[in-house]
Amino acid sequence: AQLRIRIIMMMKVLLCGGGNAIHVLSSYVSARDDTHVTVLSLFPGEADKLRDAIPEEGICCANDLGEDIYGKPDAVISKAEDVPKDLDIVVFALPSFTHEMYLKALKPYLKAGVTIGAMPGEGGFDLCAIHNLGSEFCRHSNLFALETLPWACRILDYGKKVEVLGTKKEVEVIVSPKHGTTKDEVVTDVLHRLVGRLPELDPADNFLAVTLMNINSVWHPTISYGFYRDKDVSEPFDEPPLFYYGADEYTGEKLSKISDEVLEIKRVLLEKYPSLHLDSLHHVSEWMLRSYGDDIGDKTSIYTMLRTNKGYRGLQHPMKEVQVDGQTKYLPNFRYRYFTEDLPMGLVVTRGIAALAGVNTPHMDDVILWCQEMLGKEYLVDGELKGKDLEFTRAPQRYGFKNLDTFMKVNHYLDDDDSPTKVVENHVSSFAKVQTPAQ
Repeated sequence: AQLRIRIIMMMKVLLCGGGNAIHVLSSYVSARDDTHVTVLSLFPGEADKLRDAIPEEGICCANDLGEDIYGKPDAVISKAEDVPKDLDIVVFALPSFTHEMYLKALKPYLKAGVTIGAMPGEGGFDLCAIHNLGSEFCRHSNLFALETLPWACRILDYGKKVEVLGTKKEVEVIVSPKHGTTKDEVVTDVLHRLVGRLPELDPADNFLAVTLMNINSVWHPTISYGFYRDKDVSEPFDEPPLFYYGADEYTGEKLSKISDEVLEIKRVLLEKYPSLHLDSLHHVSEWMLRSYGDDIGDKTSIYTMLRTNKGYRGLQHPMKEVQVDGQTKYLPNFRYRYFTEDLPMGLVVTRGIAALAGVNTPHMDDVILWCQEMLGKEYLVDGELKGKDLEFTRAPQRYGFKNLDTFMKVNHYLDDDDSPTKVVENHVSSFAKVQTPAQ
């Protein structure tokens, strides 16, 4: 009998984070026999906690598309200096306000040519990456960002079991350079190897389209605002309220109006720059239908879609437990990522682009003003992004952009080849005056 030798090209994968999405990715990616998987968490104690919790058979992912999947990462580490050499791909699946910290920590250990990106990218991921890694490094590497996570998921037993509540049908992804490759594979093909056959990864037009199509930045702050707008947030709840299933018609209409404002930004940009590609920027109602399809029971309106999407079933508002007369009650947790991430790295970024484009955003402003008050931050003041906490955002103004033409040209949103070049280096050099805030 002939001896058959199977040669497997191992792909070195670094997963950054330790939450819900990392549990899913750790299970999915580690289950493959052509990957070497390392999980990095810089959060104090999290790597040890995760490493100790993972059983020998690996993390079980209860998969909505079929059988449970088991996968165990090869290593779980807490220091960037311990990452494997010659990484092929680095995936951030953690709050976007931590991206800068991870980029700075990893910079000495990454080689040009690596593929690095985020799920989701949130607003301005490309600005943050170029600012921290340098335009020359980014020009010779692959940046990517998914508009949202591929699934709605939650940890059932930390380090042991995670549940995928719903896998999206389509998710848009941007890769820069536009057809970036790693080991002769298109980056989207590599990402499909990591997340599975679904969702379909549709190429977005550019990073600007992904920033403006940041669904979390519209969804989470607006739904929170709509639910709590007429409530006393200091009054405890008997049980955590449902997040999506608890939305009312007003909230659905507010989401639609904010999405209309984003589409007005699109209209103004296309009018000013006819060659700009923003075809992947849609209304949130269309995004909902494209993402969840038949998982939605009633497609009449955004309000009904929120309340009948099985992928959102059981998901609750982020809460913190409090004791009242010996009983456990619940108060809103405004330090959750719906506020700490989706506002400064999301809706405020979109608001900054609107300001550069001269687009009025009264509905967006309503949500930002309420959320920043709940968060104890100050971004928007007297109708302008000039608050004391603007430096902790990824708004264009934080990176020194004051003119729309400069913003569009420096970031190559108008170019067929959207890889960073000399003009980016010239602008990045001016960032030296902008101090990177400690997170």
